[in-house]
Parts: sequence; C-alpha cells; structure tokens
Amino acid sequence: MEAVAKLKNCPMSARKMRLLVDNIRGKSVNDALNICRFSNREAGEWIEKLLISAISNWEYKSEGRSAEDFDLYIKTALVDEAGMLKRIRPAPHGRAHRVRKRSNHVTLIVENKLPFEAEEDEEIEEPVMEEVETNNDDN
Repeated sequence: MEAVAKLKNCPMSARKMRLLVDNIRGKSVNDALNICRFSNREAGEWIEKLLISAISNWEYKSEGRSAEDFDLYIKTALVDEAGMLKRIRPAPHGRAHRVRKRSNHVTLIVENKLPFEAEEDEEIEEPVMEEVETNNDDN
C-alpha cells in the first residue's frame, strides 16, 4: 500500500530542492529522515515535514497499523517547478533588473516493503430484523 504527500508552492527554486530529494529517493524512511534532519540546507526542513506527513497518511490509510513494523521506503520523489514571482530591482543609471523568485511543488510517495499478513476471514454476523406486528383494526 502506498501513500502520497504533496507540498505546493514552496518558496525555493526547484534546483535547490532537487539536490536533497535526489539523495533520499529510494531510501528507507528512517534514513531519509536522518538525511533531512542533518542536512545544512533549508530544503531539509521542508522535506522532513513532508515525509512525516506521508508517513502519517500511510498509517491512516492502513487503518492504524504502525509504520515501523512494515519497513516503509520512499518509492517516488518528484520536484516540479511552480509559478514564479517577478520583481524589479533598481539598477544604476535609471535601469531596472528583473528578479525572479522561484517556487516548486514536491510529491513524495511512500510504500511498505513487507506485505500485510493475510487476515483470517471472519464471518460478520448481520443483525436480524424482527418483524413487528401492527394492529390495524378497522372497525
């Protein structure tokens, strides 16, 4: 089972974010969290929060099973460019230089390596509806 977490409009260039995302792609979740925590880049904080969100999404989808028991890993990690804010900075001799403030979208997909155990098929007892007699006396 896999779970997805997305970060949209992160105010950082996609190139800077890809440097960290390329390091964690395909690694186990614990290794990826350690890489993010001890990275000296700003992207580490963003990716760490996103990875924790993906783990909790997986736990919610798997109906309360613990992520530690199933050896989660990062199946897919994508960084795409988002919109760009264009600003103008004054330059000498009355000119203006364009400043591009870039942003990006990040998508993380985590999946478990260990399969779920086959649960025993338990028969679910359906509640029995009793018929209630009504007295329709038409006198």
